Amino acid sequence: MKEISKYNLLLVLMFVVCGVAEVFPQSADQRIRKLDEVVVTSRRPMKEIGVQKTVFDSLALKENIALSMADVLTYNSSVFVKSYGRATQSTVAFRGTSASHTQVTWNGMRINNPMLGMTDFSTIPSYFIDQASLLHGTSSATETGGGLGGLVRLGTLPEVPEGIGLQYVQGIGSFKTFDEFARITYGNDRWSVSTRAVYSSSRNDYKYINHDKKENIYDDDHNIICQFNPTERNRSGAFRDLHLLQEVYYNTHKGDRFGLNAWYINSNRELPLLTTDYGDERDFENKQREQTFRGVVSWDHNRSTWRTGLRGGYMYTRMAYDYRREVSDNNWATMTRSRSRVNTFYGQFDGEYNPSPKWYFTANISAHQHLVYSEDKDVILQNGDRAIIGYDKGRVELSGALSAKWRPVDRLGISLLVREDMYGDLWAPVIPALYLDGVLSRRGNVVLKASVSRNHRFPTLNDMYFLPGGNPDLKSETGFSYDAGVTFDIGTPGVFSLGGGATWFDSYIDNWIIWLPTTKGFFSPRNVKSVHAYGLEMKLNAAIQPIKGWLLDLDGSYSWTPSINEGQPMSPADQSVGKQLPYVPRHSASLTGRLSWRSWSFLYKWCYYSQRFTMSSNDNSISGYLPNYFMSNISLEKSLSFRPVDLSLKLAVNNIFNEDYLSVLSHPMPGINFEFFISVTPKLGK
Repeated sequence: MKEISKYNLLLVLMFVVCGVAEVFPQSADQRIRKLDEVVVTSRRPMKEIGVQKTVFDSLALKENIALSMADVLTYNSSVFVKSYGRATQSTVAFRGTSASHTQVTWNGMRINNPMLGMTDFSTIPSYFIDQASLLHGTSSATETGGGLGGLVRLGTLPEVPEGIGLQYVQGIGSFKTFDEFARITYGNDRWSVSTRAVYSSSRNDYKYINHDKKENIYDDDHNIICQFNPTERNRSGAFRDLHLLQEVYYNTHKGDRFGLNAWYINSNRELPLLTTDYGDERDFENKQREQTFRGVVSWDHNRSTWRTGLRGGYMYTRMAYDYRREVSDNNWATMTRSRSRVNTFYGQFDGEYNPSPKWYFTANISAHQHLVYSEDKDVILQNGDRAIIGYDKGRVELSGALSAKWRPVDRLGISLLVREDMYGDLWAPVIPALYLDGVLSRRGNVVLKASVSRNHRFPTLNDMYFLPGGNPDLKSETGFSYDAGVTFDIGTPGVFSLGGGATWFDSYIDNWIIWLPTTKGFFSPRNVKSVHAYGLEMKLNAAIQPIKGWLLDLDGSYSWTPSINEGQPMSPADQSVGKQLPYVPRHSASLTGRLSWRSWSFLYKWCYYSQRFTMSSNDNSISGYLPNYFMSNISLEKSLSFRPVDLSLKLAVNNIFNEDYLSVLSHPMPGINFEFFISVTPKLGK
């Protein structure tokens, strides 16, 4: 109650300040934004013929500094975001596949961890991303190979306002959470320079009901008369994250642009204890530390009918994980000591040629050299020698593609792509892809899109070499996918706009890799014969201006994604055949609504995930599944304009219905919580 009262006081203060600020005129960038005019045209970008794509707008990316890209994807798309808790690992999966089937690029460079094959989206602050989009299913082959589910494309923009710009945002939230963001920019007709910094810290000690424990209530005769689930605090969950991003761009105004992007991460996180853990958290040490650097240099050369680009990059990640327990006073036993270092060198060339309105050609080739050192234990032998359990491996990954796009008539577009990948000394089979789109009706801009492709994914380094359990004899996963859908876009300028679409997808993946328990007491990856993933994706966006000064925006999405193991039983006791894959919800949905009036903005966000099984047998026992849940967040924002500075005040309430839920078994999630933000942007002039 004390915490809620504290935020009530902040809300009252916010309204008082807002009332005083009403006497000042609003600056142009703080007025209600107008409805974009809907232009109905059959000439769509030839580069995106047949591509199934979801684009996130800047309002979603810059909603508040406390958000990671995991939060943005949860509430603005229907992909499944699997989270181990607040400020812990969050991964993304498309169309009934796994997180390792999702490729992620940042400014063109693939940033998937070569050890795990996945990306932790909780470590990507949304304030560091200027443009983000999803390429669903077969559409990912236009960018890179291995995306059996899809691709998340992240990037920054070179343009900054002319002159010097400053912005500072301070956030304070429940559980002693503090978020700070600062940015300084400089721009002129040739140079664009931007420096951003985000620092987040939190005790992260929220309360939750522990459904994995029961406490007894006794009568006077010490008989159990009742049981209840205790309320506990999230133990050992504190974190401190620092992100720095430096960008420099130079435009020659002769068709050439040079760029530099450098991103540094320093993360120190305690990993929360499970709901099944007993004992005092002071008896445990469960920490993960990470330092990551990502750097990309680029050159883009543009002419009227062709474009070329070169990119080079380097990534370094050092991770350390320690799990210790105090077995007696000042006597700590190390259960897990893990160290890893990843060095990745990257290079890419791409080109585009548009000789006529009917033809468009593209080519690209990229190379990644991974050098990975993984150490999971460091044992001192009796003779004093050190025994290290782990691996030290390197692997070259090459990927190249050629495509030809043809528009024989205004209403029809055809694209053919051929991709070839190599991992180490192994070549994947050629990956062909065919994309089609056609205008069914110019009235309403009704467009039919369809595509079909093969795809291929090599095992990760951990899949092959992790000790104990790595399997160097794993086969690569191969897939065959197709989708077909329809989109529309209608509206009346200044009154309303309405757009959306629906897509059916179907994919067959052979040699699916899954880690299974062995008789030796550890897990090992194996190839499951076949997985059939299919379903439906739908999205709808609408904007309406009922009266002057008011604007209502709505964005919704829905996915139905059965993902069935159709392989052969691996043993007489195998009950997984014909069942939904673990941690793949059949239904997921999201909805975002924003109501704006003058300088006020109210936002409502909602997401839903259906039941997820935790076992491949789809066991309905208490620990065999996680029940469905929905989440609702709201925020109220007020923009203020004073003569020397622009201000923005925002109050956000997360999980407003205090939903009791889990995303992963035994990893508790927070109930209702609050955040308050103030943004300061000085008016420095040109």
